[in-house]
Formats: sequence, structure tokens, C-alpha cells
Amino acid sequence: MAVGAQAVEQMNKRAQTKKGKSFLRTFWKYRALYLISVPGILYFIIFKYVPLLGSVIAFQDYNIFDGFTGSKWVGFEHFTRMFAHYDFIKILKNTVLIGIYDLVLAFPAPIILALLLNELRVVLYKRVLQTVVYMPHFLSWVIVSGIAIGILSPSTGAVNHFIAWLGFEPIYFLGEESWIRTVLISSGIWRDSGYGTIIYLAALAGINPDLYEASEVDGANRWRQTISITLPSLLPTIMILFLLHIGKFLDFGFERVYVFLNPLNKENGEILDTYIYTAGLLGQQFSYTTAIGLFKAVVGVIFIVTGNVLSKKTTGESLY
Repeated sequence: MAVGAQAVEQMNKRAQTKKGKSFLRTFWKYRALYLISVPGILYFIIFKYVPLLGSVIAFQDYNIFDGFTGSKWVGFEHFTRMFAHYDFIKILKNTVLIGIYDLVLAFPAPIILALLLNELRVVLYKRVLQTVVYMPHFLSWVIVSGIAIGILSPSTGAVNHFIAWLGFEPIYFLGEESWIRTVLISSGIWRDSGYGTIIYLAALAGINPDLYEASEVDGANRWRQTISITLPSLLPTIMILFLLHIGKFLDFGFERVYVFLNPLNKENGEILDTYIYTAGLLGQQFSYTTAIGLFKAVVGVIFIVTGNVLSKKTTGESLY
């Protein structure tokens, strides 16, 4: 028995040594790839993981002079206050509604635009059009809001001139709370849908052209080819991007909302990101707003894990 145990131990040692040598050979073979990944890894460690330690103040009555170690522990007091506060519930509702509108309207926009661009046969026209729809992405939200304010102006805006030409009264889009969500979603579609087509166009370029040729022999038109070949081929890419999108469901973005807000539309336009800025930085309620940020992160993790499980079971595609 002792001899057998020694033999097994020696075999395990040899297997571990072999694995170690194999790992070193693989590492050395792909050393260039590992080297260029170092800056990205350092970025996430320094700017993503290390700041997570600051989340501890969500459970403290944080004081900047006492620091993390000297501040009083209050447990879940800030979370209780968060869900009991009328403003938070109202703002959470705004964030959820805007997130749903963004998911339903803005997420499919790049897919539809990529399918349309893919149908263009004049290469020069296709390249020019791609450049035109990419360009808004490189504008800051301050510039986008300035353009939107100018276009939607009740007195000089092109949209209201057209509305007046139709015989209706001008609409003060940014002065009526009922229109702010429409403005936020539509401006985001205009700015980012073109840039979002890059991934989908790359996926479309990887589809085997023999599939289209075979379908043409069978008499399929372009619409039938899109339904039966193009969309199923795009499904893995769509699912991965969809999972990434729902992971930031409550993270609509501070800049894109704050530049459109004013006292007239704040009731329906304020979201968690702008509320965190107002209550946290301007109101110096650091622990309270950290609790809100932690709540957003937990919801995002739950969404992405749940979506990943459902996607894996239904389509076979997943992030991990």
C-alpha cells in the first residue's frame, strides 16, 4: 500500500511539473499578446477594482476628516433611507423607464442601420454614408445638446418651423417634461447608432456568401435571405451586445442627461446619475450616494448574470 501511495505521489508531481512547463512554453509562445494586455489589466485594477474598496462608506456615516477608519458604522441605514425617500423612488422610476425605452428603441437601431448599409451595392456611396453616420459619435454631449436645442427651439428651430408649416402650434420640447425622454432617446440614437454598426457590419462580412448564392438558386428574395440567413448569423453578436447592454441598464449616463436638464423638465428627466451628482457632490451626502451607486452595481450584476443564464439555455450564446 505504501509503495502504491508513493507511486501515485510521484505521478502527481510529474504531472504538475509537466503542467508547469507547458504553461511556461505557452506563456513564452504568446508573450507579445500577454505584454500588450498588461496596460489594459493595470487600467482595470487601478481604476475599476481598487475604487471598489471605497464602497465601504455606503455602510458608514462617512466624514472626509475622519476617513474610512474613523467614520461611524451605520450598517444598512443609507439603503433604508434610499428606498424610503420619495425623490429616490421617483428618480428610479425615471431611470427604469428611460432604460426600457433605450433598450427597445436604441438597441435595435444599429442592427437595422447595419442591415440597410449592407444592402448598398455602390461601394463609394456606401463608404461615404458610413462616414456620415459615424461622425456624430465623436461629438461630445455638450455639442449634441447644443445642436438639439437649436433644432428644437420653439422660435427658430427647424422642427417647429415644420410643425408651424403643417398648421400646428410650436412645441417647447425642452420646456415640457412630457418630451424630455423622447429627446434623450432620439439624441442618443442619432449620436451612437451609426458607430454601433461597426461590430454588426464586421459580423455581416463574415457570413459565407455561398449561403446567399444557394438561397438565390432556391428562389429566395432579399427579404427572405435577411430573415433566414443574415439575422441567424448575426444572432450570436446581437446576444453578446444585448447582455452587455442590460448590464448597464441603470447606468444611462450622467453627461447625456445633465446637459438637457432644466427646472421645467427635471420631473421626468432626472435619473440616478444626475441625482448622485446633485446629492453626493453638491449636497456632500457621500455615504448616501455611494449606497445608490452600490445598488446600481448590484442590479447590473443581477441583470447580466440572469440574462447570461437565459441566453445560454435558449440560444447557446453567453458571455462566459
